[in-house]
This record gives sequence, C-alpha cells and structure tokens, in this order.
Amino acid sequence: MKLAALLSGGKDSLYATYIAGRTHEIRVIVTIKSHNPESYMYHVPNVELVRLQASAMRLPLIFRYSAGVKEEELGDLKTALHDAQVNYGIEGVVSGAIGSKYQKNRIDRICEELGLVSLAPLWGRDRKELWNEMLDAGFEILITAVAAYGLTCDWLGRKMDREALEELGSVCHVDTAGEGGEFETLVVNCPLFNERIRIVRSSRVWDARTLNGQFIIEKAVLERRMDTNYSYMSQPIHQHK
Repeated sequence: MKLAALLSGGKDSLYATYIAGRTHEIRVIVTIKSHNPESYMYHVPNVELVRLQASAMRLPLIFRYSAGVKEEELGDLKTALHDAQVNYGIEGVVSGAIGSKYQKNRIDRICEELGLVSLAPLWGRDRKELWNEMLDAGFEILITAVAAYGLTCDWLGRKMDREALEELGSVCHVDTAGEGGEFETLVVNCPLFNERIRIVRSSRVWDARTLNGQFIIEKAVLERRMDTNYSYMSQPIHQHK
C-alpha cells in the first residue's frame, strides 16, 4: 500500500514510519506546523527539522502551517492529506499514536472521509518495549522539551540511552512515552536516514516557575560522506526567561 507518513520529527512518528515501511511504500511525508504551542493535535518544538529528516530519507515533504485552533486545525491536515492523494497517489496514512485517543480518533475520521486507510502500528504497545526496540534499531533520540514535575532543565538536549530510560521510568507522574505532553523528542538518526542530523547551534529556554523548558535548535546540518551538506537555520527566536 502507498502511504503518507505523518511526521512531527519525534520518536513515535519516525518509528511508526520505520515499521510501516517494512511492508508498505512510504510515498510522502506530511507535517503540520501549528502556530499554537498548546495545540491538541500537533507537536511543536523544532518541527521545522522534519525538512532535514525528509531530505535524509529522500522523500518529498508536504509541509503546511496551521493557526492551531482546536478542531479547526483538523481541516489543515485534511487538506494536506488530500493533496498527498492527488499528487502522490497515497492509499493510506501512518501515524505514531500510542495512547492518545484524541489524536487517533481524529486521524481515523479524516482518513475515513478521504477514503484512506489509517495505520497506527504503535497503538496500545508497551512503552518500555517500544523504547527498547527503537534503541536496538539504532534510533538516536534527543529530548527537546519537558513539561512535567521531576523533569529538570538537565533533560533538555539529552540523548536517550538505557540509563536515561531507567531514570525516566523512575520519575513520578511521567508517561514514559510522553503521550500526555510530559516531554517531546527529536530523532537525529535512524535506519530510515541516509545521513544523520548534526546540531551546530542550540540553546535552552527554562521557566523556573512552571518547570517547563525547550531545547531550541537554531542550526543543524545533515552529515554526508560525499556531496554538499543540506542545512537548516532557524529564524531569530526571542524568548523571555
């Protein structure tokens, strides 16, 4: 089956794409960037880095923006998936939903309206088992945002490994998949990529009052053995700490 992959840049959407790609053809990546940091549907931190991920996978990218208004933002996704149908002949969509019924139900509904099959290969899976599978497969995953008691500024930009996974599992009130928005991730390397993402410049933004923070990637490049590097440069970011 010919699929569009809904990518946010994070671990779950990339791993779902990796699994689906074993038996289906990934034709195009679809990404929605919300202007609302509290979007119910879309991952926000460093989502622009999907552009480098798409280049590393040699796949076309449909990248759209959304105002992020609850429920209304679904129309932006539906339009993007319709364009993927018309331009890339997709028959289905793969997403990285694990336990969020809010997101999965809405993706399922949009797919039904468009006559597409909705695939969620991670749905209902054990969180620790998924983490171990990703690490075993060679996924390099960074923590790019935290918003839960017990997760400190030190987690921002941290690369996940077995030790970090054990620490994450010991933190109170944290879903180790991050399904409740406790943290966000970015995949900088995985078996789908022909090159890895190298972060050139970054910064941390931390709010000591709310105990929330973000790892802001300001510049990154694709490391290649030959040929010219692709690169990404963010727009200037003004933050109030």
